[in-house]
Amino acid sequence: MVNQSSPAGFILLGFSAHPGLERILFVVVLISYLLTLVGNTCIILLSLLDPRLHSPMYFFLSNLSFLDLCFTTSCVPQMLINLWGPNKTISYFGCFIQLFIFMSLGTTECILLTVMAFDRYVAVCQPLHYATIIHPRLCWQLAAVAWVSGLVQSLVQTPPTLRLSFCSHQEIDNFLCEVPSLIRIACGNTSYNEIQLVVSSVIIVVVPFSLILVSYGAIARAVLKIKSAKGRKKAFGTCSSHLLVVTLFYSSVTAVYLQPKNPHAQERGKFFGLFYAVGTPSLNPLIYTLRNKEIKRAFKRLLGKDENSRES
Repeated sequence: MVNQSSPAGFILLGFSAHPGLERILFVVVLISYLLTLVGNTCIILLSLLDPRLHSPMYFFLSNLSFLDLCFTTSCVPQMLINLWGPNKTISYFGCFIQLFIFMSLGTTECILLTVMAFDRYVAVCQPLHYATIIHPRLCWQLAAVAWVSGLVQSLVQTPPTLRLSFCSHQEIDNFLCEVPSLIRIACGNTSYNEIQLVVSSVIIVVVPFSLILVSYGAIARAVLKIKSAKGRKKAFGTCSSHLLVVTLFYSSVTAVYLQPKNPHAQERGKFFGLFYAVGTPSLNPLIYTLRNKEIKRAFKRLLGKDENSRES
């Protein structure tokens, strides 16, 4: 519920201190967004249309692609408007919606990447029992946990953030509405919100990332026990794309939400936040398609260019 101190809207300063940079960023963000739309849509369609991709790995990958589509769409259109012209305002309701969706999907991605790490752990460390452990029902349950966790996290943190009393200038030193930026422009005591942000960062970022590290530690031990170089290469190939995506995602998230409080870190945080919101969703499909032979073959089959499928 909106309290009486809620402003009519906010001003997203973004990179307005660098007008020349804004036009360059407009082109970069637009191209990245188009790549995100095309790349992730292709992965979703391939996962649905090609029976050979009806497996847990591609089920989770299609979830990630759909999530990335929603994630960027929740902030990029507004970002492009702000980068193109002098109008950098966003309504209070628009800020509320953007904050809610952005936080929900960001949390979902943290959990989903952890689920995908568990899937890769079972595939490498328990290959003979993979089909028994990672069965279709469990896949749906794990995906549901990721999406519901994001929704719950957003329901818990968004209302207290927007119930804050905001200072009269209403200028958000960022290109989107997010919790740390809104806390910085609030007047009065924000101790509860800051504690809530730290606790949620530990639960949503640190704990899942730690579980991913544990999974890959076990995977590394299992790979080192494989005697043949071909076997090790194959085992590593099943994990390399996901590991690269995790590295890009968590490095940018850490830079945004776990940075020290000083002006230089805040300025760097905006660039990392831009990469987190725009860069990683556009790179994810490229990483998976360039390093995944099955997706390449599925794309060729869809275009009717797979010689093996025609011969068989």
